[in-house]
Amino acid sequence: MAITEFSPYTAVMSDLTHEQATDIRNQSWVDRLAPEKVRPYFRLARLDRPIGTWLLLLPGWWSLALAATGWPDFYTLTLFGIGAIVMRGAGCTVNDLADRNFDSKVARTALRPIPSGDVSVFQALLYLGLLCSVGLAILLQFNTFTVGLGALSLVLVVTYPFMKRITYWPQAVLGLTFNWGALLGWASVHGELAPAPVVMYVTGLFWTLGYDTIYAHQDKEDDILIGVKSTALKFGPDTKRWLVFFYILTTAGLGLSGHLAGLDWPFMIALTLAAGHLFWQIKTLDTEDPKNCLRRFKSNRDFGLIIFAGIIVAKILQ
Repeated sequence: MAITEFSPYTAVMSDLTHEQATDIRNQSWVDRLAPEKVRPYFRLARLDRPIGTWLLLLPGWWSLALAATGWPDFYTLTLFGIGAIVMRGAGCTVNDLADRNFDSKVARTALRPIPSGDVSVFQALLYLGLLCSVGLAILLQFNTFTVGLGALSLVLVVTYPFMKRITYWPQAVLGLTFNWGALLGWASVHGELAPAPVVMYVTGLFWTLGYDTIYAHQDKEDDILIGVKSTALKFGPDTKRWLVFFYILTTAGLGLSGHLAGLDWPFMIALTLAAGHLFWQIKTLDTEDPKNCLRRFKSNRDFGLIIFAGIIVAKILQ
């Protein structure tokens, strides 16, 4: 759909002010604590919405725990945490640069830093360079194999924002991007890959297909009007059936990854609890209620932490 075809959406949104429709959180910690000049940059990196950082971080933490003997190294966990914050911010900046002409004509996104004019395109590019520099500095703390592997992820980071224009499966590309840490965690410890982290990486793809389909149901009406695609639009009323398929593969894949790494019963208990959580998501999901979708999407942080705890306990007792 051409940019000039936004007029129907604009008409639909005419009764709402940008302040009413915006997806920027009011009175977040960014508004309360951050200096005024840096607030637009913090919002651009979505620092006021940490769930994306958690979902990027957790596969890396899973893999670090899987590769460890006993407790995973706290310093490495911290580096991965900082790296997730920085690279999620870089990804959001790339996304908003790519979508700036769309966002400026949609009430929900018009107040984002770039379309609102709080951050210019040039400033956003400089900010992106800063974030990538910090990310590189963190990556260089690891072995050569991990550095090369981490650099490859940039192809996915740059590619993902454009996928929703050409395919109904952008969530698949997001899954390939967001779960790269499952490869990096193991590589940072062992300097190579093995079947367990590779299976975990593929498994993460199905997990992301599930949770981001739920997320995309919040925006499906907007997506139709502005001409972008998603699995929420692809699956429509069959979404729950697809979620069952994705989450069965998620559970089975994590079980196989744990088996390949020699994890014992504590991990299987955690996996059972986590599978119950996924079942709750599907059972209680209302794809026509954006708040319901958002809550179930955010709850995937809890799923990830259950898996992380299960891996650690199993490793300690191994």
